[in-house]
Amino acid sequence: MTARIGVITFPGTLDDVDAARAVRYAGAELVELWHADEDLKKVDAVVVPGGFSYGDYLRSGAISALAPVMRSVVEAAGKGMPVLGICNGFQILTEAHLLPGALTRNRKLNFHCVDTVLTVENNQTAWTSGLEQGAGMLIPAKHGEGRFQADRRTLDELEAEGRVVFRYTDNFNGSMNAIAGIASANGRVVGLMPHPEHAIDLLTGPSTDGLKLFTSVVGQIAA
Repeated sequence: MTARIGVITFPGTLDDVDAARAVRYAGAELVELWHADEDLKKVDAVVVPGGFSYGDYLRSGAISALAPVMRSVVEAAGKGMPVLGICNGFQILTEAHLLPGALTRNRKLNFHCVDTVLTVENNQTAWTSGLEQGAGMLIPAKHGEGRFQADRRTLDELEAEGRVVFRYTDNFNGSMNAIAGIASANGRVVGLMPHPEHAIDLLTGPSTDGLKLFTSVVGQIAA
């Protein structure tokens, strides 16, 4: 059975096309989802892609988290469906309370567009099972509000429970504990600020490291 992976588009989303391409590269069937959809169309997993949904009004991801499609995603995630939030998608997942913490303005308030090396801290999630723990991944990052912050209790829980999935080696945006990505307690929901969908083909990206997130979830669905 071919995995069906949904990619959501909100007004202002700009990386949905790249996420869709990554889904196809991973051998899955793409299912396009619109922000006003309540029906997830029987998908096996969902990608919440990057961009500037609703122009980042109020806070990045705040309005999108209230969209009809996200109500359905929250419900499905509660039943164990894998969900990946990338950049603005990560921000949306925190606003929807699928993941803890917040993404705030970068250190020195600069927008960064860089290729960054991440360290894989947890390869036991639905989206990282095909990665090698401790390995480095070369992934593009492009954001102005990607500085991960949380209260000390939340940080301690994330670290103690192994829920830090990716960590920056350069920590260019000043994230607490150099956190680039985290997971839910059951490892089914993952959010990260850098863009794996931009690292699936050497013709268009700095590496193919990002494709492994998408092939990982396809393997999990098939298992």
